[in-house]
Amino acid sequence: MARINTNISALTAQRNLTNAYGGMHETMQHLSTGLRISRGKDDPAGLIVSERLRSEISAVTQAVSNTQRAKIIVATAEGALDEVASLLKDIQAKIVEASNTGAFSDDEMKANQLQIDSAIDSITRIANTTTFAGRKLLDGSLAYTTSGIPTDKLRDVDVHATQFGTRSSVGVAVEVQSAAQQARLRFPFAGLAATSAVTIEIRGNEGATILQFTGSTAAADIVNAIAMVADATGVSAYMHATSGLVITSRNYGTKGFVSVKPIGGGTFDTRDYDTVATKDDTDYGTNAVATINGAQAAADGNHISIKNRLIDLEMDVKPTWVSAATFSITGGGALFQVGPQVNDNLQVNLAVNAIGASQLGSAEFGYLEQIKTGGDYALSEGPAARHSASQIVQRAIDQVSMLRGRLGSFERNTLDTNINQLSITSENLTSAQSQLRDADFAYETSRLARDQILVNAGTTVLTLANQSTQSILRLLGG
Repeated sequence: MARINTNISALTAQRNLTNAYGGMHETMQHLSTGLRISRGKDDPAGLIVSERLRSEISAVTQAVSNTQRAKIIVATAEGALDEVASLLKDIQAKIVEASNTGAFSDDEMKANQLQIDSAIDSITRIANTTTFAGRKLLDGSLAYTTSGIPTDKLRDVDVHATQFGTRSSVGVAVEVQSAAQQARLRFPFAGLAATSAVTIEIRGNEGATILQFTGSTAAADIVNAIAMVADATGVSAYMHATSGLVITSRNYGTKGFVSVKPIGGGTFDTRDYDTVATKDDTDYGTNAVATINGAQAAADGNHISIKNRLIDLEMDVKPTWVSAATFSITGGGALFQVGPQVNDNLQVNLAVNAIGASQLGSAEFGYLEQIKTGGDYALSEGPAARHSASQIVQRAIDQVSMLRGRLGSFERNTLDTNINQLSITSENLTSAQSQLRDADFAYETSRLARDQILVNAGTTVLTLANQSTQSILRLLGG
């Protein structure tokens, strides 16, 4: 057919040329931006998935940054605790030195006391001034707060971690089914027989010693003799109205033991405390049996503890107490957001307790502040005070060491592993996002070459199509 009003060939060539130009424009946009998806129309489904991945990558990146900041905070606190530990060791050395009274003058003891006072003041200063970005770390600001603790039943309650979630407080229910026991032996006699001169070895947690008794020694005199060496052995004795002479370990629990054995001839007939008819020369204590929030608690004597995903705490229960008690954890602690989503599983809690002189120590032994001049356990207060001071300092050293250990474990086992895991997650998410969104330059350049050829060919065809109508003029004799 020969028509002049409608050039179908030209229209077809024009449409194909337009498509070729559109494809080339799209390819050049991909090459210039480096993205396969720069607009929703490029790949609607791919854009949705890609945007989700980009959001996750951003959250993971922030979680890594949060974790790294937490590591810096932990390192700052741990560095200050290292200095506190050094000061405590110096204090312990001065107490031991001052106990050498046979070769130590009063003036030297006063000088030691001055050094101890200065070291204790420095510990309190470190506790009050260790900060990170304005947040104090060791003054108790990051410790948990509690309410309703029955102090006549529970002592030295130490909360290390708990998960509050959306709750304002966490309840703690403690039930002791069986109290801890000391190691105990009986000597159910009024004393030694006239012909029963004996030498015995008494052994306990602190060590062993030898005691000699002549025949006819009364039980009360044996008690006094054992009491005189109690500090060296860790073994005490007392008279009981029905049990007679009771020899017992000072410590509670399975770590406490007492052994009484005659040596070099003679007899010293000790019996099992609970079964008086059974002869026995060695006994061990038993640990308390308790539950915390319905879960079995670990026990070491009267010291009970529990650690799980929801709560980590320890406390001392009053000796011989068998009952139930409750209290609440009302706030505090350091909450670290270490995951890309805000929920309990991706948050970790940690307590950093105060390490001031009024907090280091315990209700049982006393506190570091009491070792200063004028305190109950100052060096000038005598041998018993120095002995107590040494126990307080050792307890303080243990507390600081345990806190450093918990911080170190938290940094190594929680923060470092979290960073490693998040870094791997970020790599995989970025790879997946790149696979969806980034342009493949090899593919796009090949496509560009094709589109350029199609444009050139389309232009040529359109030219020919436009020229084809000229042939109609020949039919008019033109």
